[in-house]
Amino acid sequence: MRIHKEGHRFIIVVLLILILFNSLIFVFTGIVWLVYACSVLSLVVFSLVLYFFRNPSRELEEEHNTIFAPADGKVVVIEEVMEEEYFKDRRIQVSIFMSPLNVHVNRYPVSGTVKYFKYHEGDYLVAWHPKSSSHNERTTVVLEAKRGVELLVRQIAGAMARRIVCYAVEGEEVVQGEQMGFIKFGSRVDIYLPLTAKIKVKHNDTVQGNRSIVAILE
Repeated sequence: MRIHKEGHRFIIVVLLILILFNSLIFVFTGIVWLVYACSVLSLVVFSLVLYFFRNPSRELEEEHNTIFAPADGKVVVIEEVMEEEYFKDRRIQVSIFMSPLNVHVNRYPVSGTVKYFKYHEGDYLVAWHPKSSSHNERTTVVLEAKRGVELLVRQIAGAMARRIVCYAVEGEEVVQGEQMGFIKFGSRVDIYLPLTAKIKVKHNDTVQGNRSIVAILE
């Protein structure tokens, strides 16, 4: 299993803590069943940490009119909204909720140019809260795809997420399917699409980054 680079330091810290914990249990108690139980529990915890930071390889061939899911998770919002930060007009919002068990790598849904990037400090409301898109810690990335079509991708922290990583740089050319960032421990990713886009997912659908088609651009 390939591990994402954002997890390397965290995994080492967890491993050292678990080793210290089990050593103390062994030295100060010597109780066989307790040492065994703690060892099993530590193995489970460490396995879960490794599982969270997994980074599966998902190559794809570019499809310029196709919007692929930028994250793994469940579609929790599909609605027409007013996007206030960048477009300042009405767009179709598609939101994907990522549970702690989902792959947390975020990917570029289209190829194009990064036209806008901004990091916002904020609250940590649960990721499915209606106000999380505008009140939570978040990043906003606007991509200009082929034919000048622009779409916005927003990483949003949730109640458990405490760190958003985004690799986008304004002016940079990016490729569909490349890694855009990573969010730790439960979160949400929103996409704001033109009203002419044909949505290919339904509410409560389970999607995979670089695998599931979210929309087709007209």
